[in-house]
Amino acid sequence: MAATQISYSKAESDAAKQTLAQEIKSLNSTEKQLREQSVAVIKKANPNAETNDKDYVFIHFILNNLPRGLIGLLLAVILSAAMSSTASELNALGSTTTIDLYKRNVPGKRERHYVAASRGFTLLWGIIAIVVACTANLFDNLIQLVNIIGSIFYGNVLGIFLLAFFIKYVRSKAVFIAALITQVIIIYFWYIDLMPYLWLNLVGCVLVMAIAVLLQVLLPKNDNSEEIILE
Repeated sequence: MAATQISYSKAESDAAKQTLAQEIKSLNSTEKQLREQSVAVIKKANPNAETNDKDYVFIHFILNNLPRGLIGLLLAVILSAAMSSTASELNALGSTTTIDLYKRNVPGKRERHYVAASRGFTLLWGIIAIVVACTANLFDNLIQLVNIIGSIFYGNVLGIFLLAFFIKYVRSKAVFIAALITQVIIIYFWYIDLMPYLWLNLVGCVLVMAIAVLLQVLLPKNDNSEEIILE
């Protein structure tokens, strides 16, 4: 396979490239069939065996190609980075939930009460993260799953930030409604597989900005200025 791909990259004539492309396609098909046959044999021998090898490619490279002294160091770095990112994310989620949602709707409490609430929300988000992690292994490729989830939500968030920075006359009510509408549309686009999932980032960003601007024009003006302009 590798030799054929190298030959394809070095081929000069279109006829040679077409021939090599067909050969690569045939090899890919053969490889897929062999993988399926191997999985069937493994499952027959041990129904509980792990047959998904897509998420172990990097680990296999580490264990078989790096010097022994670097393997432990690299694994420690990976675990440290994962723990650090997880801790900061849970802390941010707990704090945001407490300040933006709980404290706004339950005002007048002592600071000790809000600290306890923050700890409780952090625990709640930790449980949600564990549930997601336990169900994520049902998918074929965890890296692809992370990119799909990100593509569904990142475009919407990016569009909200761009509205806040560059289109400041759009008020919060229009942005909030536009974000909800856009999220439903993006999830529907992903569900019907309308486009490659990475394009959902761009589509979500453009949609939320366009819908927010349109809603700002159509919604009645609030003369009391109770709405907060995104800044």
